[in-house]
Amino acid sequence: MAANLDKATVREKIAKRAEQEIESGYYVNLGIGMPTMVANYIQDDKQVVLQSENGLLGIGRSPYESEVDPDLINAGKETVTASKGAAYCSSAESFAMVRGEHLDLAILGGMEGAQNGDLANWMIPGKMIKGMGGAMDIVHGAKKVVIIMDHVNKHGDPKILKECRLPLTGQGVVDRIITDRAVIDVEPKGLVLVDVLEGWTVEEVVESTEAELVVSDRLLQQSN
Repeated sequence: MAANLDKATVREKIAKRAEQEIESGYYVNLGIGMPTMVANYIQDDKQVVLQSENGLLGIGRSPYESEVDPDLINAGKETVTASKGAAYCSSAESFAMVRGEHLDLAILGGMEGAQNGDLANWMIPGKMIKGMGGAMDIVHGAKKVVIIMDHVNKHGDPKILKECRLPLTGQGVVDRIITDRAVIDVEPKGLVLVDVLEGWTVEEVVESTEAELVVSDRLLQQSN
């Protein structure tokens, strides 16, 4: 089992792994919360345009204290920078990009994921929420949807389930799940474990996942 890491280190670990999903030339939407961290780790040799549904096409890295502009924010109301050549537009135009399937990739957070690709990431019944945001549009408009989250909740219970228990954001919309323990693909045959992150074993990942996992041939060969 991996050594206990502080929350910030775990989030950084997940964000760095998620950056590997981005290819040069991609138009990408980064969801609220942990996904916004991915912008800080995009490699210099990649030409990438980050889109925010509140109307910014061309998000840069997080600002240093001296660069903070309270009027320049992402959809999560976090201050950001604008990359060279960035463009501003209305939310209507931004959502037209999303619904028109112009996004190559969306990296979103998740509360729960299911073995058929269902996603729950917007509310917990009984708790106050600010609103749905753009998640329902994004999971249906992006060409590929990657979910990043902790593998288990604060009680140690699995977050990758046979069926989601929380209200759904979308049905069958997830292509890949990246956690602090593993990388899992959603395929017609079910969930396929394609990679295990440093500090964990295949057995530990399987034990901490409620949904059934099919171990990829590559991982099976490595373990033999």
